[in-house]
Amino acid sequence: MRSAVLRQGECPFPEHSFNLVQRMNSGSGTRRKRQHLSNAAAADSETLIEIQSIFTKIRTYVPNGEWCIPEPNAALRHPAEQHPRLQALKASLNAVKNQLSDKNVQVWHQHTNSTNRAGKVIGAVRSAANAEICTQAWCKFYEILGTFNLLPEEALQTGELNTVHLCEAPGAFICALNHFIKTSESTRYCDWTWAANTLNPYHEANGGGTAIADDRLIANTLPWWFFGSDNTGNLMRQQHLVELQGFVSNMRRVDVVTADGSFDCQENPDEQEALVASLHYCEVTAALLLLSPGGCFVLKMFTLYEHSSICLLYLLNCCFHSVSVFKPATSKAGNSEVYVVCLNYDRKEAVRPLLSKLIRNYGPHMADREALFPTALIPQSFLKQHEDVCVHFHTLQVETITENLRMFEGMDAEQRQRLDRVRDCVAHEYLQRFQVSFLPRSRWISRNAVSPACSSVSAGRPLGQKRQMGSFNERKQLQTLGWRERIDRGCHAAWIRAHCPQGGGPGCVLEGPRSECSVESWYVIAGAALPALRNSPFCEGGLLNHLNEALTDTVVDWTRVSPCGSCHVAGAASLLADVAGMWAFNGGSDGNRRKRQCLVFGSRSVWGACESQLEGLALTFRAEPPLPQTGCVTLHDGAPPYQQQLLGCVVFSLQTLSSGDALLLPVLAALTRVTAAVVLCLHACFRLVSFRCPPPSGPVGAVLVCAGFCPEAAARILPFLCEVQSCMGRLLRREDPSSGCDRQVLQFVPMEGLLTGGLTEFLWTMNSEIIQQKLHLLMQP
Repeated sequence: MRSAVLRQGECPFPEHSFNLVQRMNSGSGTRRKRQHLSNAAAADSETLIEIQSIFTKIRTYVPNGEWCIPEPNAALRHPAEQHPRLQALKASLNAVKNQLSDKNVQVWHQHTNSTNRAGKVIGAVRSAANAEICTQAWCKFYEILGTFNLLPEEALQTGELNTVHLCEAPGAFICALNHFIKTSESTRYCDWTWAANTLNPYHEANGGGTAIADDRLIANTLPWWFFGSDNTGNLMRQQHLVELQGFVSNMRRVDVVTADGSFDCQENPDEQEALVASLHYCEVTAALLLLSPGGCFVLKMFTLYEHSSICLLYLLNCCFHSVSVFKPATSKAGNSEVYVVCLNYDRKEAVRPLLSKLIRNYGPHMADREALFPTALIPQSFLKQHEDVCVHFHTLQVETITENLRMFEGMDAEQRQRLDRVRDCVAHEYLQRFQVSFLPRSRWISRNAVSPACSSVSAGRPLGQKRQMGSFNERKQLQTLGWRERIDRGCHAAWIRAHCPQGGGPGCVLEGPRSECSVESWYVIAGAALPALRNSPFCEGGLLNHLNEALTDTVVDWTRVSPCGSCHVAGAASLLADVAGMWAFNGGSDGNRRKRQCLVFGSRSVWGACESQLEGLALTFRAEPPLPQTGCVTLHDGAPPYQQQLLGCVVFSLQTLSSGDALLLPVLAALTRVTAAVVLCLHACFRLVSFRCPPPSGPVGAVLVCAGFCPEAAARILPFLCEVQSCMGRLLRREDPSSGCDRQVLQFVPMEGLLTGGLTEFLWTMNSEIIQQKLHLLMQP
C-alpha cells in the first residue's frame, strides 16, 4: 500500500520551462518607471494625482548600523509591552470602524465595492488576460510582482526558479506568478518548480473560518500541495515545519516564499492583529528556514500596532536587504491588509541560532508566550520608522472609511460620474502599468489536469464557511440565541421545517458500472483521529454547521428518536418494488430464470414481510452497521468503528453477490472521504445506485439502493478494499507504530476520483436530505 506522506526527496514536481522577465532595474523603487495613465479619461491633474497615489502606497524601512539580530538567549524571555502611540492609533482606528457596526454587511460590501477605485480591475484583467483563478488575490500578487524585483537575480541567471507558497488556498498567487512568468517580454527561459501549503480543504476537521472552500487549483495539482503527516495542512504544527523542509528538499534552492494566511476575524475585528499573530510568527519562521541566501519573502499582515508585529518587522529588517510595507491598489483601501515585501535574504547564517530557538518554540501559541524581543533590544531609530509606517497606513484607512460613510448617505450625479471615471482610469492604468497580457488556457497551470471536471466541482460549494448576514450588532445578538432561533432566522429555515413529501422519489441515480476507476493508483492516507466533522466536500457547509450546533446543544440518541408523523417515509414494499423495477430496466429479463438475490443489511422484521410479494427476487439478511456511540454524534459517519464495519459490509457484498444481484445498505451519511469512497466503489460495481432518505428501518440516514451487480468490476476492487479493511483494524487496535496517538484512515481513493463524474452531485443531494431530515426531527417540539 502506498504511503500517504511523501518522504524526503519524493516530492513529485515536474519541471516546466517558462519565459522569465528580464529585470529592468534594481533597488526599492518600482519595477517599471514608465507611467501609462489614460490621457483620454484622466485629463485633469487632480485625477492624475489620485490615480498615481493609488499605486504608490508603500513605505520602505531605511536600516542603519545599529539594527542587528538579537542574541538567542534574549529572545522569548520577556513579557510583551505596549507602545502608547501605536495603541492610540489602534483605539482611533477601532473607533472609526465601530461606526460600521450597525451596517448590514451585504449592503455595506455592495456600497464599498462601488466606491472602490480599483473595483473594475478584476473584470478588466479577466477580459484582457484570460487569467487562471483571476481573483482579488491574483491581482494583488501580480501588482507586487510588477512593483518589486521579487524574482532573485541568481534565479534568472541560472535559469532555475523555485518558489514555496504558504497558506496559499485557493492558489491565486501561484497562478499570478505563472501568468507573470509566461507573458514576459524577455527571451530568458527558466525551469520553474513550486510547492504549496494550505489547510487541507478536504480534511473533515478543518472548519469554521479557517479552511478555504475554493479548490479549483488544488483538485488538479494535488501532488504539489503539502498537507503534512496528519493530512490537515496546518502549518502551525512543529512536526509539519520539519516535514515541509523535507517536502521541498528536491529544490536546489528556494528563491521566493509567500505567506498569505489569515483567520476569519469578522466576529472580533478589533483584535484581528492579535488573533493572527501566532500564524505570522510561524510563517516568518518557516520562510527564514526554507529560503536560500538572496531569496525574497512576501508576508500578508494587517495593522502593525502590537509588540509582536514590531518584533517580527525588526527581525525581517535584520535579515533582508530591503523591507517594505505595501498596500496594493487592488487591496480594498478600507481594510487593514498590507503586504510586507522582503528582498535579498542576506543574513541566513547569522539568524540560524535564533531560528533554532524559534523552531523549538514553534506552534499555535507562539505569540501568546513571552515577547520575541524586549523593547530594550529594538533600536529607537527602528521604532520611529515603524511608527511613521503605522501612521501612514492608519491615515489612509481612516480616510477611506470616513469617505465611504459619507458616500453611504448619498452621492450626487457629479460625484458618481467622477468616481466612475476614476475607476475606469485605474483599471486602464493597472493593465498598462503591469503590462497584463493574454495567456492561452493551454498555458495555465492546471491545463494538464487528469480530470478537468474537478475545476467545476467547487463552484458554489462553501466548505463550512460562514455566510455573513446582517450587521455586526445583529450577528452578535444572534450569538446569544439558541440554535433553534438561529436556524429560524437563517436562509435554510423554511426548507428544514418542511415535511418529507408524499412520493418523494429516488433522488439522484448513478449509472454504472463506473469504468474509470484506476484502482492501481489508489492509496491509503492515515492521520490523527477526527475529533468532529466540521466540513465536507460533499455537502453545504452552512447546513453542516447548523447540524453540529444542534447536536452540541442537544443530547441525542438516534435509536430512540421517533419519526415525524407528518413526513412521508418510503415503505419497505415500495422500495423493494423499485429494486425489482431497476433490475428489469437494466435487462433483467434476459432469459436467466435464476432468482436474483437482494442482500439486505437490516432487520428481517422490517423487510422480510415483503418477500412473499416479490417475483424473481430473493432476500438475504445481514446485520447493518450499528450507530456510533452517543458521544460521537458530531463525527457523523466519521467514527472509525462505524467506517470499518461499513466497509466490511461492502467487502462481504462484493464477495458473495452474483451477476445482476442487488444490495440495500443503510448509511448514516457520506460526509467523509472514506464513506464517499465506499459509495464510489458501489458505483463501480453496480449498474444503478440510488438512495432513499429516510430509510424504512429508522428515522435518520439513508439506504443505498444498488442494482445490477457486476462481478468483473468487483474483482478488481476487492483486494484493495480488503487491504484497507486490514489497515483500519490495525489502527483501531493501535498497532500502528508510527504514532502513539489515535489514528484512523482518512482517505483511500484520491480526491481526483471522488470529485469527478456524477458522484459529487449524488453525495451532495443525499447528504443534504440526510441533514435536512435530522434537523427537521431535532426542530420538532
